[in-house]
Amino acid sequence: MDNTILVVNCGSSTLKLALFDGNSLKCTATGLGERLNHDDAVAWIDGIEGDIRLPAGATHRQALEAMTRALSDSGLLAGTPTAIGHRVVHGGENFREAVLIDNEVRQAINECASLAPLHNPVNLSGIDSTLSLYPNVPNVAVFDTAYHQTLPPKAYLYAVPHSYYRDWGVRRYGFHGISHSFMLTEAARRLGKTPATTSIISAHLGNGCSITAIRDGLSADTSMGLTPLEGLVMGSRSGDIDPGLFDYLKSKGVAQDQLHHVLNHESGLLGLSGQTNDMRKLCDLAEHGHEPSLIAIEVFCFRLARYIGAMMASLRHLDALVFTGGIGENSARVREQTLDNLQLLGFDIDDQLNRCSGEYSDGHIESAESKFPVLVIPTNEERVIAREAARLAIASNGSETPG
Repeated sequence: MDNTILVVNCGSSTLKLALFDGNSLKCTATGLGERLNHDDAVAWIDGIEGDIRLPAGATHRQALEAMTRALSDSGLLAGTPTAIGHRVVHGGENFREAVLIDNEVRQAINECASLAPLHNPVNLSGIDSTLSLYPNVPNVAVFDTAYHQTLPPKAYLYAVPHSYYRDWGVRRYGFHGISHSFMLTEAARRLGKTPATTSIISAHLGNGCSITAIRDGLSADTSMGLTPLEGLVMGSRSGDIDPGLFDYLKSKGVAQDQLHHVLNHESGLLGLSGQTNDMRKLCDLAEHGHEPSLIAIEVFCFRLARYIGAMMASLRHLDALVFTGGIGENSARVREQTLDNLQLLGFDIDDQLNRCSGEYSDGHIESAESKFPVLVIPTNEERVIAREAARLAIASNGSETPG
């Protein structure tokens, strides 16, 4: 059996695959399927020439079968994986850490589907597919919500009747926990500290955005809530809104299901700009005088700055502010504009370091005058999933746990 960890990350219409060496946890191959369940579904794998052939309207299962077959045929996957790790978006209060998947775990994931209807069902599809393809290989679920199970009640409870929480689990769960936990480990390493003594504010900024206050290694507050809609302005998600908006727009003839779609798919940067949810394109439009794009960037950065300030309330000291995700890692403009709103708190960045952050291995972009370090760290959720899969499926058999 090849000592390889297969990582499966099923999105609402996407499928990401990655292979890791089971000993070194070095990534050896990646693949992506897009526009699944649509007529123009397509997939490819880095290192394999041309697209992977998919049928029109290919499901996640069909894409997974085609992509793993291509990995095997190419020799990138030699034999059977040692373990398979799955990203699962919502684990509710059932899971505080990664777990080996059995029937009970699968049922619990299914019961959380109403809290993440776009994600948990397709996460289960990936799990069921790999269980069928590799029936004797351990499958491990790694939950986006698990890292946030250390939130105190003052941070996770909504100010609604307590029976809503007791009977229906209405509370703030938080997401992007896999990425935020990686930020903790990597920031601690770069700062010369241990994770258990490190306190950071981690800003994961991509098409989905969230921010987390990490106090002495534990999630103490986070921006996303019951669902991934709460919190920061995102690519096409609104983030925080006045709940009274539902009643107001109902009086204007906007149905609840229509508004739900708008808040998730037609809002955020896309809704504000009227053009795109891509920050790179927005910055280009703003540079050419497109006022709605300029305003969209300003709203995004101001709301982010406001949340950074709010996260300070959960910390006793701050070792670093960390930017990650597609926007966080690549947009010098967003970082500069956000921190320009936080001069009162003592944040200050070096313009040259900020513009060239990807060229510096330590990721520091703060100026000498900054009260706090500011880091830019590329996220690696797949490596976290691979590590957890190896830990549960390999270490339990007496092997040394990969680093």
